[in-house]
Amino acid sequence: MTNNKVYLVGAGPGDVAYLTVKAYRLLATAQVLVYDALVDTQLLECVSQDCLKLDVGKRGGKPSTPQAEINNLLIKYYQEGKQVVRLKSGDPFIFGRCISEIEALKSAGCEFEVIPGISSALAAPLLAGIPLTDPVLSRCFAVLTAHEPDALDWEALSRLETLVILMGGQNLAEIVHQLLRYGRLYSTPIAIIRWAGTPSQAIWVGELGNILAQTAGLSLSPAVIVIGEVVGLRKYSRSQESGDASQTFGSGVRSKTLL
Repeated sequence: MTNNKVYLVGAGPGDVAYLTVKAYRLLATAQVLVYDALVDTQLLECVSQDCLKLDVGKRGGKPSTPQAEINNLLIKYYQEGKQVVRLKSGDPFIFGRCISEIEALKSAGCEFEVIPGISSALAAPLLAGIPLTDPVLSRCFAVLTAHEPDALDWEALSRLETLVILMGGQNLAEIVHQLLRYGRLYSTPIAIIRWAGTPSQAIWVGELGNILAQTAGLSLSPAVIVIGEVVGLRKYSRSQESGDASQTFGSGVRSKTLL
């Protein structure tokens, strides 16, 4: 009987500073690291020099490692008696394709444990100064992926006060079209947060009626999109004492963001 495990670990939204203590300790003892494309490269410095690092990242529109191959890698190194960390961006159970890996591990008799991480769905709005709930403006919010917009019930989603959309950068035009189609106003506030929690963080703030013009020709991935009146609370919730290198883009004007 071996004491090794496969740990399915959430890396958080980006910056190594948002890694949990438990995740950091597991990285330090990992013998094999299987990691995603959106993981901050600084996280790779948390493992020992002799740790085997395997990049299996998935990126839209680019070649990626098949899921079956990832499953086989986890099983292979577990069966060799290695301590394996499967590092996933954000939280493993929020659009992290974790169930397939868990099913494969269970079928092969591998011990595993899932370690939560901070999801970008929660962290990105916070880092942009946008509260997702408010006693008046937002009594609920929905988190969704727009990777396959045709599979979503836009009529129902359009009635919710606040939407947090992951993997929607390439489908922004369709998101805007569907929400306007089902009754959202052209003046509805929207924020797009790209590379949240990293030094490259950038934010576009506008309305459903003008956000496409603001972002025309730009690469918005990876991004978290927030839609709803709470976006307007940003001007009240940002600190005036601390700043960072992120930038805000609004009404076509580039300016520094204070968070």
